[in-house]
Amino acid sequence: MAAGVHHDYHLVNPSPWPLIGSLAAVVLTVGMVIGMSGLWGFEKGNYAVAIAGGVGVLVTMAGWWFQVVKEANQGDHTPVVSIGLRYGMILFIVSEVMFFVGWFWMFFEMALFHGHRTLTPESVEGVAAAWQNWPPQGVEAVPAFELPLVNTLTLLLSGTTVTWAHHALQVGDRKSAKFGLVLTIILGVLFTSIQAYEYNHILEHKLFFSEESAGAGLYGSAFFMATGFHGFHVLIGTIFLIICLARLLAGGFTPKQHFGFEAAAWYWHFVDVVWLFLFAFIYVIFGAGWGK
Repeated sequence: MAAGVHHDYHLVNPSPWPLIGSLAAVVLTVGMVIGMSGLWGFEKGNYAVAIAGGVGVLVTMAGWWFQVVKEANQGDHTPVVSIGLRYGMILFIVSEVMFFVGWFWMFFEMALFHGHRTLTPESVEGVAAAWQNWPPQGVEAVPAFELPLVNTLTLLLSGTTVTWAHHALQVGDRKSAKFGLVLTIILGVLFTSIQAYEYNHILEHKLFFSEESAGAGLYGSAFFMATGFHGFHVLIGTIFLIICLARLLAGGFTPKQHFGFEAAAWYWHFVDVVWLFLFAFIYVIFGAGWGK
């Protein structure tokens, strides 16, 4: 602890990353608007500004996280600071849970109450037809007990391997921790690959397209928003674990000081639980799982 400091808190040095990250996020957002709409002399479909902003965001993430890792290695993350980091990670995961609650709410609204939509006086003929059935008439839902089941088993197994790796690190078995972490990363990549194949199959065979019902678009939007954002979280979690593996291979983490690894494990378990809800409700109960 620095001379003259008589507390356990870590007062960070001035950092350029918050400002750089904010500017990069603004550039990314404006660039997406430019690319989708075509503004200020840019042609529609030109995402050069968005790409520049995205690169800025990635650089900010790398620089900022490297700085945090450096602080941890220097001993700045005292027990008091570690508690604050834990609270921050818990609140972040809670915010992500509420994010998915929004998508589930939308899906349940359509799956459970679609019949009521057809009875309201203000319903016009097209709206009533769109809400008459769920899944909409003519839409071929994805079979739940094929690729989705394989992905469910894949994620459940990855939850086991990351727990094994975490426990091994806690008892000082770094070799087992590395092996368990490598297996978890491989399973994460496998999940993403299977989901990409499933998406390609859906789009290639137009499973969610139906000329018989305007509600097909509702079903497809709900499906892709929920499962797509989950897939994005799996990708982020996989990168998180890869960084942890790199730190572990470089000699980082100790049985008592490894919150970076612990946070990654928490995040991965959160991803597992969300997928179980997705599989149970979107694929099985309200999809093609139980004779739909």
